[in-house]
Amino acid sequence: MSKKKSQSNILQPPYNFNVRWEELMENKDFVKIFLSDVLEEYIVKQRWYGGKSSKLKYIELAEYFRIQKNEEVYYGLILEVNFQEAFYQHYFIPIAFVSDENFANDDRILPISIQNQEGFIIDAINLEAFRRVVFERILTAEPLDKTRVQYNKSILFSDCEYESSRFMGLEQSNTSIVYNEKYVLKFFRRIYADRNPDYEMSRFLSETKDFKNTPAYLGSMQIKDHENVNITIALMQEMVPNEGDAWDYMLKELHKVFSNLEYKKIDIDKLPKTVMFERLGIRDIPPQIIDWVGLSIFTKIQKLALRTAEMHIALGSEFEDTAFTPTRFNGDYTVWLKNRLLYQFQNRLNAVENNLHKLDGLALELANEFLEKKNDIRKRFVNFDWTKLKGERLRVHGDYHLGQILVKDDDFYILDFEGEPESTIRDRKVKQPPLKDVAGLFRSFHYAIYATIFNNLEKYKHSQDDLFKAGEVLYQYFIGLFLGTYVVQIQNANINIGYEQERIFLLKYSLLEKAVYELGYELNSRPRWAVIPLKGISNIINH
Repeated sequence: MSKKKSQSNILQPPYNFNVRWEELMENKDFVKIFLSDVLEEYIVKQRWYGGKSSKLKYIELAEYFRIQKNEEVYYGLILEVNFQEAFYQHYFIPIAFVSDENFANDDRILPISIQNQEGFIIDAINLEAFRRVVFERILTAEPLDKTRVQYNKSILFSDCEYESSRFMGLEQSNTSIVYNEKYVLKFFRRIYADRNPDYEMSRFLSETKDFKNTPAYLGSMQIKDHENVNITIALMQEMVPNEGDAWDYMLKELHKVFSNLEYKKIDIDKLPKTVMFERLGIRDIPPQIIDWVGLSIFTKIQKLALRTAEMHIALGSEFEDTAFTPTRFNGDYTVWLKNRLLYQFQNRLNAVENNLHKLDGLALELANEFLEKKNDIRKRFVNFDWTKLKGERLRVHGDYHLGQILVKDDDFYILDFEGEPESTIRDRKVKQPPLKDVAGLFRSFHYAIYATIFNNLEKYKHSQDDLFKAGEVLYQYFIGLFLGTYVVQIQNANINIGYEQERIFLLKYSLLEKAVYELGYELNSRPRWAVIPLKGISNIINH
């Protein structure tokens, strides 16, 4: 309590503004104090704030708008956070004024007095009354709402009444609210001057394509900024009851698989291997591998391949909405791709050179190989000859991995279509080869195998190197089996992903791109894991 007192003493006596709450945002003195003295300190402590590694310079108010129902008024703020490093980011915070101390424990942003009524300004998402207003505005949205704040309701959102709302859990970049234990409203915290891809993709897959294996789109909240650009603030979807995500599922299954090495006395050196990218059916998997791994995980991978193919078929079979029509490879795409990758590659080279001292064993060996073969890797990125590619590019998931997939009753549901966090909003909407998503999932398989080994090393009798060896064999079968199902489905639907040679080229290219991307994160956050993307890179450049 004393800590809170001392904090509020700095702001004492409470700022007093002799204006109604409904006019507070027009008060220049309030806005100035709020942005400079208060929000800077508040925002840097929030989980969703993405500027922690940069130095905040100042905050400006880019937009403010009312979120209201009848007499109940809240403000939505879009803040422009400017950094010393000469770039900026936009964030969304809705605010409410409360006079009840109970509402304002850790959520208080500012003690304030408005027309002599003392209270606090808080992040309105913490207030049930605010959450209810947003829910009811979406539920009663009119189709041609021309106001600045636009609420949209899907035909799939049946009539219901507000019953309850709660926070969904600990998320990094957004804040999700569960309503009536049936619906999820995701408030986007980091805001872009464009429609969010998660909104676009979710709405398209649900409403236009009736794709069942993603949470149904139910509604949204957008605003038009002062330049008349649409900005997505929140996305409402159905809540899919589930048994967790595919990442946790895979880790549990893989732990059984690695425990079997000892339990079934498997000779790792005698395990039959398969050819990289060779398409397989269950019957093509040798009995020794089935004996070691069991059938369950393989049938799940086939199901996941089927759902991934169905998602790409939905995304690749649109001929009216130009945002979703398939398109060919061309020179513009190639220039965009190469510029992006060469910049990223140079960044990762520097990171490896600066972090070599943190590595040892296989990771150090592979890092040295990466540095020795840097010209070969660079050449692979440059050698993207679009004139030889016959396949098509589509809107894709863009950040597809096991953590973006829910498991429910032996089936899979795909979510979070926001795209790669490091990319600009425009880059996330560029049409890509669908095999880029496939490669993202393959990298996720690779990660799950190695994470299982790292997390349980003391439980297994085999050496780490032997476990890695067994893991690489398993990884090749996962890839082969996935492609065996995926390619057939895609071709039967006449989605053009190119011939065998082209597919292998695009997969290798995308796997290399993804592993190089991952390398930066691992070197900075957990160098012990850098061996995973380094092994992925080594697999490609030596294949």
